[in-house]
Amino acid sequence: MFFLGRLLSGGACKRSVSLLRTRVAAPEVKTCVKRHSSSPGQRLDIRGIYPPIATPFTQKELVDYHKLEENLTKYSKIPFRGFVVQGSNGEYAYLTSEERVEVVRRVRQAVPKDKLVIAGSGCESSMATVQMSERMAQAGADAVLVVTPCFYRGRMDSRALIHHYTQVADACPVPVILYNVPGNTGLDLPVEAAVTLSQHPNIVGLKDSGGDITRIALIIHKTQNQDFQVLAGSAGFLLAAYSVGAVGGVCALANILGQQVCQLEQLCVSGQWEKAKALQCRLIEPNAAVTRKFGIAALKQAMDWFGYHGGNCRSPLCPLTESETKQLRNDFTCNGWL
Repeated sequence: MFFLGRLLSGGACKRSVSLLRTRVAAPEVKTCVKRHSSSPGQRLDIRGIYPPIATPFTQKELVDYHKLEENLTKYSKIPFRGFVVQGSNGEYAYLTSEERVEVVRRVRQAVPKDKLVIAGSGCESSMATVQMSERMAQAGADAVLVVTPCFYRGRMDSRALIHHYTQVADACPVPVILYNVPGNTGLDLPVEAAVTLSQHPNIVGLKDSGGDITRIALIIHKTQNQDFQVLAGSAGFLLAAYSVGAVGGVCALANILGQQVCQLEQLCVSGQWEKAKALQCRLIEPNAAVTRKFGIAALKQAMDWFGYHGGNCRSPLCPLTESETKQLRNDFTCNGWL
């Protein structure tokens, strides 16, 4: 938090708010890009908060679409900009291709048209990613979130990643959002690759879950002349990301404390930085608990406590131990959420 204090000192806050207000003008885009705006010629605006929704399963580990729809009904009372479907917290790596597409289709049917549906379509090969992206668009996705391929991470340098994302974006019928999640992939999308890709007319932004604020700030700085938007990939550094020019967040914690994460967004956008700092600090420990500390099993357990359908993960992910569950509860109670 020392770094946050330095970021919020002096004129940094005013500059970041000004940046948030001015990064919305958009150049002409290719006609293949699906638009979610009533204004012709504008690229998709992805500002706002999105929960990367969890996938509920039955006792036999089948996707429970009924419980999924019940969660979405409860989320409709929260001012989310939309939903990320088949992100890391949706256990997409453990779903079949057919399940991935069907979950997106069910979500699109269940939520209002003014809510964006961003679908994870990343696969290991460029060809498979193109095909999955096309299927996600057909299922109703407004945009696709494409994670960095990582199985051959030793060869995934800027050249390979630029080639991969360019192939996907050239073919994709909806806008593409880059997805950097080094905690899962062991790979950081190089800054120079992100800057180059920001110039593609069908690549509208980046979700960065790495948590390196200096890196996020550098990408925002180097893409400031592009119509390119950056989303924080975690509620744990949401305030810091907003302070350097991010425009929203895809936050696992929003599955549980959605109102509070949206409140933090509004405090940042309106420049109420002291109130934002106080709320941000109360979100750090529970956020860490349901992400890097205990993972998706903790996210789903906490969802159960707060009245949502979390349930078990799909194997081989295991439930929390009794000790882990106790620690998880403490991370929420000590910050006043339980």
